[in-house]
Amino acid sequence: MFASIDPRLWLQTGQDPVALLGAVTPARLDELATDEGFLNGLDQLAADLADYVNRPMWFQEADASSLPTGIAYFSMEFGVAEVLPNYSGGLGILAGDHLKSASDLGLPLTAVGLCYRSGYFRQSLTTDGWQHENYPSLDPQGLPLRLLADDAGAPVLVELAMPDAKVLRARVWVAQVGRIPLLLLDSDIPENEHDLRNVTDRLYGGDQEHRIKQELLAGIGGVRAIRAFTAIEGRPAPDVFHMNEGHAGFLGVERIREYVCEQQVDFDTALTLVRSATVFTTHTPVPAGIDRFPVEMVKRYFGDDGPTGLLPGVPVDRVLAFGTEDDPSKFNMAHMGLRLAQRANGVSLLHGRVSRTMFDELWPGFDPSEVPIGSITNGVHGPTWAAPQWLQLGRELAGSTEALREPSVWQRLQQVDTGHIWWIRSQLRAALVEDVRARLRRSWLERGASEAELGWIATAFDPNALTIGFARRVPTYKRLTLMLRDQARLEALLLDEDKPLQLIVAGKSHPADDAGKALIQQIVKFADRPEVRHRIAFLPDYDMSMARQLYWGCDVWLNNPLRPLEACGTSGMKSALNGGLNLSIRDGWWDEWYDGENGWEIPTADGLADEGRRDDLEAAALYDLLEDAVTPRFYDRDDNGVPNRWVEMVRHTLQQLGPKVLASRMVRDYTEKYYAPAAQSFARTSAPVDGVPFGAARDLAAYRLRVSEAWPKIQITDVDSTGLPDTPLLGSELTLTAAVQLAGLKPDEVVVQAVLGRVDATDALQDPETVVMTHGGSGDAGTDIFTTTTPLPLAGLLGYTVRVLPHHRLLAGDNELGLVTLA
Repeated sequence: MFASIDPRLWLQTGQDPVALLGAVTPARLDELATDEGFLNGLDQLAADLADYVNRPMWFQEADASSLPTGIAYFSMEFGVAEVLPNYSGGLGILAGDHLKSASDLGLPLTAVGLCYRSGYFRQSLTTDGWQHENYPSLDPQGLPLRLLADDAGAPVLVELAMPDAKVLRARVWVAQVGRIPLLLLDSDIPENEHDLRNVTDRLYGGDQEHRIKQELLAGIGGVRAIRAFTAIEGRPAPDVFHMNEGHAGFLGVERIREYVCEQQVDFDTALTLVRSATVFTTHTPVPAGIDRFPVEMVKRYFGDDGPTGLLPGVPVDRVLAFGTEDDPSKFNMAHMGLRLAQRANGVSLLHGRVSRTMFDELWPGFDPSEVPIGSITNGVHGPTWAAPQWLQLGRELAGSTEALREPSVWQRLQQVDTGHIWWIRSQLRAALVEDVRARLRRSWLERGASEAELGWIATAFDPNALTIGFARRVPTYKRLTLMLRDQARLEALLLDEDKPLQLIVAGKSHPADDAGKALIQQIVKFADRPEVRHRIAFLPDYDMSMARQLYWGCDVWLNNPLRPLEACGTSGMKSALNGGLNLSIRDGWWDEWYDGENGWEIPTADGLADEGRRDDLEAAALYDLLEDAVTPRFYDRDDNGVPNRWVEMVRHTLQQLGPKVLASRMVRDYTEKYYAPAAQSFARTSAPVDGVPFGAARDLAAYRLRVSEAWPKIQITDVDSTGLPDTPLLGSELTLTAAVQLAGLKPDEVVVQAVLGRVDATDALQDPETVVMTHGGSGDAGTDIFTTTTPLPLAGLLGYTVRVLPHHRLLAGDNELGLVTLA
C-alpha cells in the first residue's frame, strides 16, 4: 500500500512509512483521497489489521490456568525492521523475530530495550578496503514510535540514582510490533546532565563505565518503565520476566528492591519470589562473550543502600554476590542472570551442552550433564524472511500463513511441480544479481571510483550461476576468510567455464575489533582483483534489507565457524526457509537438523591444537565439497534445463526444515517449557500460608538458609550393598543401604540417590543412572537410613555411589541449589 502511494519515493525513503508520509506531496494525497481502488484497499488492510490485533490466537485458545498473565522480555537490541535500526546482529534479529511471533501467537508480552540515537553504525569501505563506521543521528519523532505519556499528556520519565548525587532520567518510546509493545528508553533528553544524555547514544559503544550505565538503565529502568506502562495502559503486571542474555540482568535486583521496599518482605524471600518468575537465555558459547565489570565499579553504583541510593534497602554485598566468579575482581553478568533465574537455556541443543560445561562452576559436584540449563533452538519469523513467491505458494497450498506452523502442511510441497520450484529459485537469484550490481556500483563510487571505470558491473554476476552467500557479524571465530585459504583453488572454482560459482560476502566487524576489520580487508582485496571481481563481492553495510535479498536469492548458504563457537546461527535457517541449501560446519542448529539431504556437512578437525593446520584441513574439505558435490549437482540438468536432483534437495529442505526453523515453533517451546512453568512456579511461591502474605516464599527462603548452614555437616557415614554377583548380569538386583548424617534436616527435606554406571580405567562412572532411595528409619549415632533395591541397568564392570541433594516442592529440581554430598 505504501509503495503504491509513490513507488520512487518509497525506495528513496528506504521503505520507511513515516518518512514517506512526511515527504509525499499534498497533491498526491488529494489524488489518493478520491481513488476508489486505493481507498477500498486501504479499508481492507485496516480491517485485516484490526482482525489480526483483536481475534483469539493460539495463546487465547490454550488452557489459561497454566499460562502467564503477562511476560516481560528484555534485550539490549531488537531487529524489528530496517527503519528502526536498534540491532547489530543475530541477537537483535532473534529478539525482533521473537516479538513478531509472540504477536502472531497472541502472547501477552511486553518488550523492553534502549532507544539508541545512532543505532549501531553504517558501514562503508575505504579505498584500501578498511571498514569505516558512520553514526547517523536518529530522531525518535521521525521513527514509527510514540512517546509514553501520563493522563495529563506529560512524558513519563524513569529515574535512576547515580553516584555523586546525579540522577539518570529516560523517556519511554513505544514501538507497536503487531500486538506487542516494545518499550525503548531514551536518555537524550533536556532533563539529564550532558554526560548522562549520551548513555543511550550507541549500541555496544563506549567504555565499561558507559556500558554499565546502559545495562543499569535497561534492567532497573526497564522494570520501572514496565510498571509505568502497565499502569497507564491498564494492563496486568507481568508474572514472568525473560532476560535475553545477561545485559539486562539488573532487572532482578530492581524487582528484589520492589519486594523489600514496597511489600516489606526480607531480602531472601524477595530473591525467592524473583527467581521463581525469571527465565534467563544465554547466547554465547565462550566466556569472552560475557560482560564483566570491575567489582569496584559495581560497588560504586550500588554502595549507597540508603533512601537516596540506586536501590534503597538492597545491601551491596548481596548484589555483588550475584556476579561472583573465579576472578574475585570481576562481576559476571551471566552469572548474575543464572543466579537470579530459576530457569535457563541455551539456543540450540549443542549450545545447551556447551553452556552446561561453561557454567558448571555454579553447580560444583555435578556432572555438566546435570547442570540445569536446557535449550530452545532459535527460530526465524516466516513472514519477515520468506520471499513473497514462497509465501504466495504457501497460501495456495495451506490457505493461510498461520497453517504453515503445522509440519503436515509442508508435506503438500510434494504436489508442486519440480519446474515451478526451479522457476521460483531462478526468479529470486536473478533479482539478487540485480541488487548486487546496484550495491556494488554504490560501494565502488563511495570508494572513489568513477563511472567510467565501472562498465564491468553491468555484466558482473550471472543470474544463472551457482550463487553462494556468506553474511554475518565478523568476529574471528566465524572465519570470514577460510574461503581464501587456498586462493588459487578458490579462483579456479569461481572461473570454471562449465560450472562457475559466485560468492557474495557481507558483514560488519565491531568498531573496536581490528582483527575482524583485517579479515574484511583481506576479502575486499581479493574481490577487487579484475580477474575475479565479476564472481565475488564484499557488499558493505549489511542490514535487514540486504539480508532479505541474500536469503531469497542464494542457492547455498556457507557457514564455517570454529566448532562449537556458533551458538545457533539463524542466517542459515532463513536461507533454508527460501529453499537455500546449507553448506556448513556441524555447529549450532545445523548440528541437530542436518540430515544428509538438506545440504552438506563440512568435516571438522575438532581438538586439533594447531589452529593453522585445522583451518587448512577444513578449507580443503570445503573446496572438495564444492568441486565434487555442490557444483556437479547444481549443473546436472535435464532436457528442460532443470536440475532435478538439486530441486529435490530444495523440496526436502523446505518440507523438513520449514516448520522447524519458524520462530512460532520457538516461541511455543518457550511458552510451554519455560513461561508456563515459571508462571506456575511464581503462583505457588507467592501464595499465602495461614494468612501470611508470600508465606510459601518465606518458607522456601527459610529452607534455603537452613540447608546452606547444614550442608557442610551432612555426611554419608556408611554404604552397604547386598545381592551383587561377582560377575554382574543385566537385570541382577542390587540392594544398597546408606547411613546419612542429616545435620538437623528432616528426611523429607533431602533426596538420597544411588548412582550406578559403567566404570572406566580411573573408576569414574560413565553415563550413570540415578535411583531414589527410600527412608527406612533411624540408625546409630543420629543417622538416618536410606535403602533401595534396583535391577542393574547394564552388565560388566559396574560402579555405584550414593549422594544427597536438597529437596523442596518449590524448587525447579533437586540440583537447583548446586548442593550435593557424595559418599
